[in-house]
Amino acid sequence: MTVDGGYADIFGPQVPRTGDEGQTATFALASAAYRDNPVEDIKKADNEWHQSTVNAGKIALFKPNLGEAFSRAVVDRMLGGGRSPLIQSFGTQPQVVVEHCLAANRLRRERDNKLTAITVLCGLIFLPGFLVWLLVFQLRTTMAKREDRRTSALATALLVAVGAMAVIVLVRMPFGGFWGWYARAAVVAPVAGWFLAKQLCERTAKDLRERWDSLLSGSSIGAKVPEAVPSNPGETAAEQLRQSLAKLSAEQQSNSVFYAGPKGILGMGTRWGSWQLAEELVPAHADREIHPFRSWDVIRAIHDQLRMLERGPLNTGGFPTPSIRHWIVTPIGENAKAVSRPEGTDVEAYQVKPHAIQDICNKQQFGAGDRHYLGVQWTLWDGQLVLTMLITVTVLHSTLRIEVTGHALGPVNGLFTTKSEAPTKTVSKSLKPWETRTVKLPLVTSDEVVRLAVRAPISWYPPLLKWLGGSIGLPEPFGLRHAWADQPWRHRFMADDALRAATPVLRVVHSAAIKVLDENGVDTEKFGSRSAFLSTAVQDPSPRKADVYDA
Repeated sequence: MTVDGGYADIFGPQVPRTGDEGQTATFALASAAYRDNPVEDIKKADNEWHQSTVNAGKIALFKPNLGEAFSRAVVDRMLGGGRSPLIQSFGTQPQVVVEHCLAANRLRRERDNKLTAITVLCGLIFLPGFLVWLLVFQLRTTMAKREDRRTSALATALLVAVGAMAVIVLVRMPFGGFWGWYARAAVVAPVAGWFLAKQLCERTAKDLRERWDSLLSGSSIGAKVPEAVPSNPGETAAEQLRQSLAKLSAEQQSNSVFYAGPKGILGMGTRWGSWQLAEELVPAHADREIHPFRSWDVIRAIHDQLRMLERGPLNTGGFPTPSIRHWIVTPIGENAKAVSRPEGTDVEAYQVKPHAIQDICNKQQFGAGDRHYLGVQWTLWDGQLVLTMLITVTVLHSTLRIEVTGHALGPVNGLFTTKSEAPTKTVSKSLKPWETRTVKLPLVTSDEVVRLAVRAPISWYPPLLKWLGGSIGLPEPFGLRHAWADQPWRHRFMADDALRAATPVLRVVHSAAIKVLDENGVDTEKFGSRSAFLSTAVQDPSPRKADVYDA
């Protein structure tokens, strides 16, 4: 898919095909756009490094659910005008997630347009009765939140009492004429509107849940976003959305990443292991000098050898083909809330150009500035595990140092991988009260219908809706994948994969580096001895917080 291609290339079905990396993690995150859980559940997905916030609104009746708040927050953060830079979502396809958020917003907007019409016809025209019913439901919602069972029962009794009074008013209206009939209609119309709204909300809820479950089942359900496909040059909003999605895809391919201290490299996970080979550069022959070489020469040789990782002497499967890239790493503060990508003539479409990468590799090895790392990365378990081994080569005075570090990003939190559950309750059988049975409940409760109907008329203006009902504050610096990633060490096979990758990578790196040293007249005896020692030590690697220095 190209950024500058035609609309069909960019806005075809953005769904990972079978065998593509990132299906499970991508679909799990995308499913959050269709969920109807309480918005507070997003806090359950937070890890120790990245914390979401739930911003409370002014009126409880306007409070969003998880899917409404999540999809709106993700779209605003990732496509909003003037947004700050994003962190790459390794192991996922963020454009697919964003398109599902857009699709979920569109489904809810279509429902809200119909709800608005119902609210106007059955509510605003008969405003006195509408306000009375709305006040009753608001009081009932507030009282039902309390843990006291008597208060909850009182809330239900309040609704029943108001219903009984409404029947009395209908039967024994104190005055007649036009206003008498209007008063009767003001009592009945909001109830009739509620019934129509309930049918509409039930259908939409069923559709949203089917999409939620289909994504987690691996179905190739597509996100329909027709508003992102300009049909003529005059559709500026559609063109702007198209460009925002293209910008998102381009930033995902950036070779610039950020090191946030104990949080590790954002998007790649914390550093769990580090192995260093550092020895003095001594000529192999006393009567000859070392042939001049640079760090880039060593890195280039390592790069070439890492391409052979998937090959082995035995036909036993082994490594899948890794992604091997040169990364420019920028240091930021542990608690930094924003990042700034490199800019200037050495950067194009979020990519640091090759000549700039080579200069950083050779020159920026001490003091301030960005650093160069060569990375070999595997995306495993359908995007649920991202393993990255980073290699850096430095030469200070006459000491050559080769450092290999391991980073691991675990599966997305279980909140995103749970399927929907139909609401049920257990009741006693009528003829056999000592036995119980399970009864299915409607997907949408009476209170939920009222909430959706009240939100619908102002859903066209999200800022007001956020102010009234609240929103989700995403963890910054934000990236879809690392924000809700768990550690892989609780999963036995994921942990094994991370630990097993270290030894072969370390040996390939050392052998390639020693070969370059040999070719340039360096005595490699000490390097070979040190490499053998590290090769022995890495036989039993154990994960640890390598960036948390005990000093």
